[in-house]
Amino acid sequence: MDKKKKMSEWPRHRIQVLWALLTNSYVTGFVQGKLYKGKLKNLCVPGLNCYSCPGALGACPIGALQAVIGSWNFKLAFYAAGFLMFIGALMGRFVCGWLCPFGLLQDLLHKIPFPKKLETFRGDMLLRKLKYVILAVFVILLPMFLVDIVGQGAPYFCKLICPAGTLEGGLPLVILNLSLRSAIGWLYAWKIVILAVTILLSILIYRPFCKYICPLGAIYSLFNPISVFRYHVDRDRCISCGACSRVCKMQIEPAFHANHMECIRCGQCKKVCPTGAIYSGEMNSA
Repeated sequence: MDKKKKMSEWPRHRIQVLWALLTNSYVTGFVQGKLYKGKLKNLCVPGLNCYSCPGALGACPIGALQAVIGSWNFKLAFYAAGFLMFIGALMGRFVCGWLCPFGLLQDLLHKIPFPKKLETFRGDMLLRKLKYVILAVFVILLPMFLVDIVGQGAPYFCKLICPAGTLEGGLPLVILNLSLRSAIGWLYAWKIVILAVTILLSILIYRPFCKYICPLGAIYSLFNPISVFRYHVDRDRCISCGACSRVCKMQIEPAFHANHMECIRCGQCKKVCPTGAIYSGEMNSA
């Protein structure tokens, strides 16, 4: 049974890999160490995909929001906020489970064998509130109020925290550009430490960045209960066997909280439900 559960995740992983390749398919960037700056770069992609990745064809919505939130360019500010609201209202955290490249990395890292995986711990759920604090402080407040002479705020989350940006943008650009290697300092070292800690924790804990840090996940989570794509539970079919709770790596109870803010729509609860009580879309006939 355990083997079947593990194998059942690979269809989702294949979609994650395909999406990561499609949104980072500017091969020339990886060869020359330069960023794609065509018209597609003005468009946001749903997941946390760094603008500075040499292969990136689109912009990260969190980076875009930070870049314009403190400026007077309301057109761009409304676009960034509107994009996040549209995707959130449409899919909620489905993006986290199926389309985010950094989510894929954490999924794969957690498959690395380790004697004792840490499923939960005291204060786990309280610590998950941290991503909302990070969203408010580093993505909204600091870029909005700490601005330069022309009213432009800095992308403080990207600059000080984001391990996805370090992996996708910082490391490749520094490796491919000699001038950048000679200019790195304490901030780059700090970001490398955050990335290393995130990688190590991902082996022990399922998706620690998504659970505790990611401001994009924080935004999408607000839409989980009301998004167009969401889960339903047929109470008449549910036999309270607990299978869905046992398989949920986000440590929620799908039978009672099918659209919990922490749910990333991985679909494992639907697959293990023996009666088909958990479903998305229209209910299947008995």
